[in-house]
Amino acid sequence: MIRRKLPIGIQTFRRIREDDCYYVDKTAYIARLIDEGTHYFLSRPRRFGKSLLVDTLKELFEGSEPLFRGLDVHGGWDWSTCHPVVRLDFSGGNFRKPGFLEEHATAQMEDIGKRAGIGSGSTGSAPVRFRRLIQALCEQAGRRVAVLVDEYDKPILDTLDDPDVAKANRDDLRGLYGTIEACDAQVEFTFLTGVSKFSKSSLFSDLNNLTDITLDSDYSALCGYTEADMDAVFAAELPGLDRGEIRDWYNGYNWLGDERVYNPYDILHLFRTRRFEAHWYRAGAPAFLVETLTRRGVASTALENLRTGDARLDAFDVGAVATEALLFQSGYLTIRDAERQGGRTLYRLGYPNREVRQSLNDSLLDRLLPEPRREENGLQLLELLRADDMDGLEAWLKSLFAGIPYEWHTRNDVARYEGYYASVFYSHFAALGLDLVVEESSSHGRLDMAVRFAGRVYLFEFKVMEQASKGAALAQLQVRGYADKYRGAGQPIRLIGVEFSRETRNIAAFEVERIT
Repeated sequence: MIRRKLPIGIQTFRRIREDDCYYVDKTAYIARLIDEGTHYFLSRPRRFGKSLLVDTLKELFEGSEPLFRGLDVHGGWDWSTCHPVVRLDFSGGNFRKPGFLEEHATAQMEDIGKRAGIGSGSTGSAPVRFRRLIQALCEQAGRRVAVLVDEYDKPILDTLDDPDVAKANRDDLRGLYGTIEACDAQVEFTFLTGVSKFSKSSLFSDLNNLTDITLDSDYSALCGYTEADMDAVFAAELPGLDRGEIRDWYNGYNWLGDERVYNPYDILHLFRTRRFEAHWYRAGAPAFLVETLTRRGVASTALENLRTGDARLDAFDVGAVATEALLFQSGYLTIRDAERQGGRTLYRLGYPNREVRQSLNDSLLDRLLPEPRREENGLQLLELLRADDMDGLEAWLKSLFAGIPYEWHTRNDVARYEGYYASVFYSHFAALGLDLVVEESSSHGRLDMAVRFAGRVYLFEFKVMEQASKGAALAQLQVRGYADKYRGAGQPIRLIGVEFSRETRNIAAFEVERIT
């Protein structure tokens, strides 16, 4: 097995190929795209290989034949035919600055025109210059133009906390992208990609011929690594790493395909560091996401099993971002399964893997609790579970909630919901990366939370009571027989009923039954 260079931070197809880096061949998908259609849109989370995909398309249309030798597309491509390419990249820049978007777009067009020996025109708006550039390139080459747009949505995403600027950028981009349809006779192929999926009416009303392949099962693995990719491309990097742990940490993303895919950024950094860490998550802390979840009162327990329809999954616009769309499009939740009902598709979303569940809940604790001593709390929780110390667990929980000042409850919008208490409790377990299941269904109902640790199974039921009715939560566990499905494993089981008091804002009852 030959070890190659890890293409960490490299988004240039030419450099990867010429520097003999690892490359996961996606050109069969690209060939199918070009063969089957003309104008495409793809949404994927950050750092999932979108920019490399766009650059690969650029080299293919420009006819860089040596770079594609040995790849799937090579034998079936007409290398005698080249097309001019207009590639716009909005990945960098200060889009909060008034007028910057226009300047940034026109500067890129001028550079493209200069390299081709033509001009895009020194006057006119960005859409006007865009049209002139496409027409001039087509006339010069005698062939239609490939239009590629990377990070098409970043000028909006960077300014979501300033709706006026975000709307202005959205309107400017709508005019720019509408030019593509106006130049349809001169355009051979279009590919736009970014993180979010803005509604067609808000951003693509003037470009309504795009084929959205975001949830097309044929292209679900267009970005990301499959199990087959891991075996075929990275075999030399796998020895010494537990394959099951790799899957647990980094696999799990799904866009309605037959298999789930790995996050490329995580895999490359794992091979470099040989450590299982939150590489992708730490590369872009989701402050806006965490703030949105807590402001809207979304219980962290709900994120394990979030059900939604296709309309909500697409609801993304300035000032009107559906929680489900935000979580899914940004990569913090993925599709667990989907079904057709009454002419619409219903999705069940959940965390893709351990990295996201553990890291996002760690961040949520920052917002749910005042100055939480998470490391200390986490170590205490682990020790109590390892020792099977239920009295200590009760004392730990009471101390945890007693430490939340009254004013913290009143200023945290999520505290208005019963889910606040369960969220604080659950997020501590999830942030530790423990093996847990939330709202597990049985023939008798839904169990709030199951945790497997240290050779034991802990089954939790939570209730928020106006007045404590000691034993109600434990009784529900007993009556509904939630322990039955776990008895066959031969592990000790702990039924734990936890009741919270609205009045005292703390635990009013903590009852345990041991089943050995």
